Amino acid sequence: FMFLGYTVQYGCIAHCAFEYLGGIVVCSGPSMEPTIQNSDIVFSENLSRHFYCIRKGDIVIAKSPNDPKSNICKRVIGLEGDKVCTSNPSDFLKSHSYVPKGHVWLEGDNLRNSTDSRCYGPVPYGLIRGRICLKIWPLNDFGFLRASPNGHRFLDD
Repeated sequence: FMFLGYTVQYGCIAHCAFEYLGGIVVCSGPSMEPTIQNSDIVFSENLSRHFYCIRKGDIVIAKSPNDPKSNICKRVIGLEGDKVCTSNPSDFLKSHSYVPKGHVWLEGDNLRNSTDSRCYGPVPYGLIRGRICLKIWPLNDFGFLRASPNGHRFLDD
């Protein structure tokens, strides 16, 4: 019974640590290239989402609006009230919209190969699981993540 008690205790501690502090995430797919490559390993901290400290330019892990069983890794382009470009880079006519209250606008860094808010619209803030703050693997790329290659998509209006 002592073993069972310790297992439950440590299980609760581990759950709280991964839910509220953060964890290690393996990223898959090409949508965040060149910033994050397929199979890169990153550290995601979860405190920012609890304290509403997510900012434009942050890379976040969120529940997919299309498939709640999977997570997405995207960059925050707009916060509630921000004006964002809702069209694809190849579109001749550009369309804009405002991010509604309680939502964020997420886009992949690889605009030509990313399913993001341009497809499914603004994402509720509650779907954000954490903010990526550090790339762990590969070791030659270890460190803080670089700025968005699509900085021109951030609008100041």
